[in-house]
Amino acid sequence: MDKFRKDFPHKFVNAGIAEQNAILISAGMALTGKRVFAYAIAPFITLRCIEQTRVNSGIMNIPITIVGVSGGFGYVDAGPTHHSTEDIAMMRVIPHITVQSASDAAMASYFAERSMVMENTNYVRLDRQPSPDLYKPNSDFSNGLTVLKEGKSYMVATGAMTPLALTASEALAKKGIDVGVIDVYEFPIHVQPFLNAVKYAEKLITLEEHYLPAGLGGAVCEVLMDNQVYKPIDRIALPQEKGYCYEYGERESLRRYFGIDLESVIQRVTNFIPKSHYSNV
Repeated sequence: MDKFRKDFPHKFVNAGIAEQNAILISAGMALTGKRVFAYAIAPFITLRCIEQTRVNSGIMNIPITIVGVSGGFGYVDAGPTHHSTEDIAMMRVIPHITVQSASDAAMASYFAERSMVMENTNYVRLDRQPSPDLYKPNSDFSNGLTVLKEGKSYMVATGAMTPLALTASEALAKKGIDVGVIDVYEFPIHVQPFLNAVKYAEKLITLEEHYLPAGLGGAVCEVLMDNQVYKPIDRIALPQEKGYCYEYGERESLRRYFGIDLESVIQRVTNFIPKSHYSNV
């Protein structure tokens, strides 16, 4: 952002700590034919200005790109006001908005390029912390999801939880449990590619750094039920009954508090898909 501001000062507008106004300014500029990127910390550029987004992007269908940095616990040291754990649910329910949840830099680059030609609003959910490279540059992301690892059952993850899912999958394989990984990065979920990916899956586990209702797990269940596809599914997410966490620490400690850390995920999947289920492995 600092580099862009320095190189293109005539294309940069600092709206201040005023996200509602930033959305209105963006919509106004978009009406003049400009492609506008509204950028801020994820919970503030989504929840604080949800009415402005609903009116301008949903009702009026004005195409802008909303970029939220620090999806999930990205701003781990700033407390629950800065944790973005409801944004996928809030944004995906509004008509004319595409939610894009980046899991690495190559994908984020693709979202940036695609944003320039989209005819509706897209919300790009970025992590604040560096992520491992899962994809090669110029990878094909047009299906809205990628099968990163084949398996008899699948963990379906998004964003910063995708690397954790891959690590968990490797650990589970050592225990004789064959679980692949699907990275879902666009909502609404691309129905046919998703159904093709899970067609032969015995069980599904969804994994997200987001509250349980209406997030990735909810979206997966909607696709399955709407298409009369019935599979056992376990949704691993932040349980609402735990509320918000007021303790400060590393990201892993917050994940542990909510039961979505690596060890908790491995145990949860082991309970859901016991080794005996794959006795021939």
